[in-house]
Amino acid sequence: MPLSIFGFRAMWSPILIGVLVFFTVLYFLVTIKWRKDFEYSEKLKKGEAISFVFAMIMLYVIIGSPIDLMAHIMFTMHMVQMAFLLLFIPIFFIIGIPNWLWKSTINLPYIKPAFHFLTRPIIAIFLFVFLFSLYHLPTVFDFIKLDETLHGIYTFVLFMSALFMYWPLLNTVEDEPRMKDLNKFFYIIANAILITPACALIIFSSTPFYSTYTDGETWMKAMTLCVPSSTLQGLTLSGPELFTNMSPLEDQQLGGVIMKIIQEIIFACILGRVFILWYRNDQKNADQMTEEALKERKRLYANQYHN
Repeated sequence: MPLSIFGFRAMWSPILIGVLVFFTVLYFLVTIKWRKDFEYSEKLKKGEAISFVFAMIMLYVIIGSPIDLMAHIMFTMHMVQMAFLLLFIPIFFIIGIPNWLWKSTINLPYIKPAFHFLTRPIIAIFLFVFLFSLYHLPTVFDFIKLDETLHGIYTFVLFMSALFMYWPLLNTVEDEPRMKDLNKFFYIIANAILITPACALIIFSSTPFYSTYTDGETWMKAMTLCVPSSTLQGLTLSGPELFTNMSPLEDQQLGGVIMKIIQEIIFACILGRVFILWYRNDQKNADQMTEEALKERKRLYANQYHN
């Protein structure tokens, strides 16, 4: 059955387009036209602008395009959505915002203590893993999926926890605490390990967990998160099996596998970047130490000669 039966609004989320365009325009106004109102502001870099715009485009693709509609029909697509929303987009969002703007925001009176607490490596990693794991408990998941406001709030909180989780890895803001390169290796590995139990329960379960993907009546209620009620009332649908050949259990297991695979790929890329930066810094420090040693030796020879 085609997705077009749910209508244009459900498939393409025109309101979200307007919201994201508004924030993109605001971003360029702040970083270009109004940046002189901020202390220590700098000219917007091309890479920063590209990263932010890319994050906005990906945000629309993940939660505004038919992918979002499919995520309410298939658990597999839900996990694809979660993987990109929580593990991919935050990287470009952090990189896309200039350091001077981050610094101005972080140093606000009420934000600074909370931000520094929530971005401590141990707090950040456990907060993200806890919220992600809690969300995918069957009773919690089905409860949140049946309330549009609660679903929106929890998704936003989960996204913010992903930003906090990535901050220790990507932070380059002056005077902000930075994690050592070696510690970043352990941090990424710990993150991958801690999120594994939640994925494992989903993958190796012998029964499907979520009523919002197995029970026709509950599924129809959950569909109101992305489809107008007036549209759903005009449709006669029994459940998500009309849109997929997979059984609910196969759909659930595949979703868990895909989530884990995407996570491993993203974390492997981050590990590679950390290793390259660590190697370059190590080489730079070694060359600097060698140069300083040669200068010291020359100085000693010069003193001996004059004496």
